[in-house]
Amino acid sequence: MKKIKFPTAQTILLIIAGLVALLTWIIPAGKYDTLAFDKASNNFTRTHLETTETLPATQETLQTLNINIPIEKFTNGDIFKPISIPNTYEVVSAKPQGLVSFFQSPVKGIIEASDIIFLVLIIGGLIGIMNYTGAFDAGIVWLATALKGNEYILIILVTTLIALGGTTFGLAEETIAFYPILIPMFLAAKYDAMVPLASIYLGSAIGTMVSTTNPFSTIIASDAAGINWTTGLTGRIITLVIGLTICIVYILRYASKVKKDPTKSIIYSQKDEIEAHFGVKSSTVLKLTMRMRLILIIFTLCFVVMIYGVSQLEWWFVEMTTVFLVGAILIGIIGKIQETTFVETFVRGASDLLGVALIIGIARGVSVLMNDGLISDTMLYHASTVTEGMNKGVFANAMLFIYSGLSFFIPSSSGMAVLTMPIMSPLADTVGFGREVIVNCYQYGLGLFAFINPTGLILASLAIVKVGYNKWLKFVWPLLLILTVFTMIVITLQVYL
Repeated sequence: MKKIKFPTAQTILLIIAGLVALLTWIIPAGKYDTLAFDKASNNFTRTHLETTETLPATQETLQTLNINIPIEKFTNGDIFKPISIPNTYEVVSAKPQGLVSFFQSPVKGIIEASDIIFLVLIIGGLIGIMNYTGAFDAGIVWLATALKGNEYILIILVTTLIALGGTTFGLAEETIAFYPILIPMFLAAKYDAMVPLASIYLGSAIGTMVSTTNPFSTIIASDAAGINWTTGLTGRIITLVIGLTICIVYILRYASKVKKDPTKSIIYSQKDEIEAHFGVKSSTVLKLTMRMRLILIIFTLCFVVMIYGVSQLEWWFVEMTTVFLVGAILIGIIGKIQETTFVETFVRGASDLLGVALIIGIARGVSVLMNDGLISDTMLYHASTVTEGMNKGVFANAMLFIYSGLSFFIPSSSGMAVLTMPIMSPLADTVGFGREVIVNCYQYGLGLFAFINPTGLILASLAIVKVGYNKWLKFVWPLLLILTVFTMIVITLQVYL
């Protein structure tokens, strides 16, 4: 009898999409009215089912709608998505998603996620060009020699820097670019591929989970809750430092164990396959020539420019993708790669990440089914009523897990903030603690589930590293349990202190 294999990421997501489609036949459809600011007319647009009305963009309008948010948050662009209007939920005609909708959802998801998909494909092309020049191999050999005996520094440095990016400007989708670059470095340092995967993904996850200045979670959620984003900042910084330390220690312990005995690796059975895919491909390329150094500098500058643009210039996927495309062309010129060879190599590199791009699209398709089936607001409505009458400590922890559950269906941090905060944040007033606690529950709940959320980024990340979801769950489960208990303690202390 053949051993049953764990399904691929694509199959897992299609199964989830099928279950979500089934839920649209079971869960009643419902809708909140939404409010959006129209900058061109300087008015609000209120949407009720299929009808819209124009309202004056004033503080009085917001007060009338029971929205406790300063008008400036809309006019200056802090809140740029439609928000849910409290106390407007109503059951609507069901829109169950059938077989046709199920099969259409991956296609619609790919179209909706085309921005990040093109980023991934262009990065794949850039990596293909880099590998062709041999600069990667020479750089990795040099790094392995330079770090000999101190390879653990790589773990601390990568995890910390990515966590800082996550907490300050929401470094998440962009980390897809780092895997093909950093994995060979970690393999050269005699670690397995799980170590760079953990350093990058856990760094991003803990950073975005405990966001401090991240405009896509902390700031937009605080704005939607009607409070200043600096409220509760000190507590979040302390939580970030402790949470990041827990993650780094966890990775270091595993890495040390694998380095001493490679058979202890969770992915030991894939060792040869992964090393053949990511490892140094030519033992003859040892000398780092001036041309190779220049290529590596251009390559590194692509990421420096990308991070600066996202954090300081309000860049997004179009600008990021352009940076990597220009970088690939410059490297092709410096490397004196012929035009035909450049195109063929670039396309081959992009095709290596096509599977990752499809995973991203299928995951977005799950959200499409939820939205088209009109069950997202129903789940939000019932989540907001289930906590009535609870002790405030129990209430805060219940909110933590409610947000974790909701993030399965709404993995977008900014989307979750504008949809839920106007509904959830007033609940803090009724139990007697600050609204910043609800903001923290939202952040920590999303962040904790992001460690394993199949509709988030983890499956796309695993596809790049060639690691199965079951292997990741085995690795991360003890850490997730530790962080959950730690977070519950933090939330409880914030309520009572």
